[in-house]
Amino acid sequence: MRVDYPASFMLIAAMNPCLCGHYGENHPAHPCTCTPAQIHRYMSRISGPLLDRIDIQCDIQPVPYSMLKDATPSESSTQIRERVIRARKIQQQRFALYNQTAKSPIHCNAQMTTKLVREYCVLDDKSDKLLAYSMDKLGLSARAYDRILKVARTIADLAGENNIASNHLMEAISYRNLDREDWIG
Repeated sequence: MRVDYPASFMLIAAMNPCLCGHYGENHPAHPCTCTPAQIHRYMSRISGPLLDRIDIQCDIQPVPYSMLKDATPSESSTQIRERVIRARKIQQQRFALYNQTAKSPIHCNAQMTTKLVREYCVLDDKSDKLLAYSMDKLGLSARAYDRILKVARTIADLAGENNIASNHLMEAISYRNLDREDWIG
């Protein structure tokens, strides 16, 4: 029996890369002390199918002191908020016609069905070859394919672009760190 419950949530999670927390940092003062077997055992506690359902997976490195004290201004939260609002308006306009007849309205790219992904995430030949190569080389799943396209569509929306370009696709692919076949080294 299968039951669907209405739910819409955003999962944000964090985890260490290994037991000691220093795997992959290449930090001279804090080298990883875990054995490959320990790292593999630690990482394998996280289900591959669960990771596959997480759209954006980022490997975060420690921020060096020099960057912490750097006073160079970066993009403000207000500027980022305005860009996100513009992108959400683009998405609302994109799905307006679909939502007139849909049983379940779509409000953002993350909610696209596979059919809508095929309609709104069309790639040019160069980008299609890049995605095919990445899928094969990184050992990404079929589920990751749709998720990459949805994220690339959102990156293009944030940039105010009508089409998904190779740079949008490459950025989306870079956010699939943990579901690669070689993710534990």
